[in-house]
Amino acid sequence: MEVVMVSLAALWLPILVAAVVVFIAGFIMNMVLPHHRTDFAKIPDEDGFCEAVRSQGLGQGQYRFPHATTGAEMKDPAYQEKVNAGPVGILIIGPTGNTLPKQLIQHFIYVLIISLIAGYMGSACLPAGVDYLKVFQVVGCAAFLGYSGALMLNGIWFHMTWSSTWKHALDGLVYGLLTAGVFGWLWP
Repeated sequence: MEVVMVSLAALWLPILVAAVVVFIAGFIMNMVLPHHRTDFAKIPDEDGFCEAVRSQGLGQGQYRFPHATTGAEMKDPAYQEKVNAGPVGILIIGPTGNTLPKQLIQHFIYVLIISLIAGYMGSACLPAGVDYLKVFQVVGCAAFLGYSGALMLNGIWFHMTWSSTWKHALDGLVYGLLTAGVFGWLWP
């Protein structure tokens, strides 16, 4: 019996449907369900803080404080004193104005790319007509890794709270399961 592999082009429908399903699920998980509402704390004097940041003239970008570029700078006693005195953090300045439409478009492209990569993994490993559970296993694992694989770095290196990091990883698990279900359902 000849094994017929599935081309990536033949997976255009599950790729697109999975991206739409995950996009909608992301909206529900981030805007409707309450579990992400505690991911960020409010700065007590938000107006004073914003004015202080504006007075620095910082543009859009990522800032670390205290800042050191080289290992030698990190060993400098003055730098070490700043680290020990605190605060230590990362400040991300986004663009001003309503960026939501652009972010939604970028997010959809992101989930489309994850679906494409998960579909590629499936097409490289699975033949046509393979059973639902095998598709679910391979594509779901690839999608989960795409959505959650690098999130632990946020807790390790960028000081995101572990509770927030784990909640986003669990969201990624849900997105992976949804992607797996769509591909299993629509596998050629």
